Amino acid sequence: IRMINELGGIPDGAVCYTVDPKDEDDNKGFFSRFFSKKPEKIFTDEYFVEKARAMEAYGAKIITLKDMAGLVNPSRIASIMPKLKAALTVPVDFHTHCTPGYGLASSLMAMIHGVDILDTNIWWFGGGSAAPALELIYVFAGKLGIDVEVNMEAVGRIRKELRLVREELHAFDLVKNFPKEFDPLTDKLPAEIDALFDKAIEAAKANNEAELLDACHAIEDYFGFPKPNLLVKEAEVPGGMYSNMVAQLKALQAEDLLDDAMRLIPKVRRDAGLVPLVTPTSQIVGSQAVSVALDRKKGNPDYSNPSNQFISLVKGEYGHTPVAVDPEFRAKITGSPEEKAYDVSKYKKPENPVLPEYGGVKLAANDEEYLLLELLPSVANGFLKRRRAEEWEAANAAKKAEEAAAAAAEAEKADDEPITGEVVTAQILPGTVIEVNVKPGDKVKKGDVLLVYEAMKMENNVEAGHDATVKRVFVKPGDIFAPEAVLVEFE
Repeated sequence: IRMINELGGIPDGAVCYTVDPKDEDDNKGFFSRFFSKKPEKIFTDEYFVEKARAMEAYGAKIITLKDMAGLVNPSRIASIMPKLKAALTVPVDFHTHCTPGYGLASSLMAMIHGVDILDTNIWWFGGGSAAPALELIYVFAGKLGIDVEVNMEAVGRIRKELRLVREELHAFDLVKNFPKEFDPLTDKLPAEIDALFDKAIEAAKANNEAELLDACHAIEDYFGFPKPNLLVKEAEVPGGMYSNMVAQLKALQAEDLLDDAMRLIPKVRRDAGLVPLVTPTSQIVGSQAVSVALDRKKGNPDYSNPSNQFISLVKGEYGHTPVAVDPEFRAKITGSPEEKAYDVSKYKKPENPVLPEYGGVKLAANDEEYLLLELLPSVANGFLKRRRAEEWEAANAAKKAEEAAAAAAEAEKADDEPITGEVVTAQILPGTVIEVNVKPGDKVKKGDVLLVYEAMKMENNVEAGHDATVKRVFVKPGDIFAPEAVLVEFE
């Protein structure tokens, strides 16, 4: 925040909205549930207001109530928005998603209670797991006498282009149907739909949440926006996290695990200290929930394969969690019950290696590419290596063909040699090799990291189970391997 202010920018502090997870009392008897002590509420209005005050004190020029999962219902907005407005002197922004069905109604409630900025999406990308459509907000704003301070003619031109983009992305679309065409500047609403907007406004002003939601859902249904996702609502996860999990499980050909993984999210989140589900913790918790679901499917104990990032989160390297992590659980995951903050003195800048196979150029050719290596190492290594390979191949096509033939002959010769030693295989997830730390002839000790791979956007170590000598390594950085693939052979 200080640096952004010094550089003339506008720091926007995000107060990440979340809720206390549901009680895990489903297996207890009625009287046990009835008489058991309810856990203390953590995420109260005051909790978020204090976070907002602290950010303004640091120098934030905007405070955003960031509702990543779309879980803030209209009544909660009616409670929390006036408190934020009273406590702050800077503009208040509201960011939400429509996945569980609250987004449009809560946005209207925020407008009525004085929100300064509202995050939206243009028509073809609005609703569902995204923010409400700007065009619907524009209709509400007109009825409320609020100037949206947006050039809606420019929005119309952008909307036409985005229709084409959405069509190009159709194969990746979780919701195949498109909303009806609508231009709020030129299209007249049917009388019964126009009346729904008025009904929603009246219900919001009266804080009648049931009628407000009914009216907003009817509006979204008329235009063809996705219906509320009850699974996401029940699991209390962000829409982007949900769509990521769907894509990951599809890649694993394990879509049948989605329901199990979603149900495990509250447990994993609670075990990790009730972290708000926002990038990167949403991805860490979501990927770990998938991993636990796979553990259970295979009959393995929970957390048999914690990712490096989950280990760091539980250890304390991402900072203090809203609720302290159980020391026994921390010891199970990290090897120590003690919370340990990230030691910045041990940070090592990533290497920018010379690539002899591509004419001796460096992996990152400029500052921008090196910044990719610093921020996204697991993705940037493969991306930049492919870029250097394409550049080299374009300049050395004939030489590349000769080397490829020689490499293929060498690989065929190696494949003919039978595996006779003990092998280290991949876990139950497929992955992409990020780094290989050993070579034939290396002597390793129990616990040494042989290689690091990425699976479901999380990094994982493959460690030696005992002292041994490496005979062969079957993968290199950038390789994609299948579950149970042989990675390393020992003598």
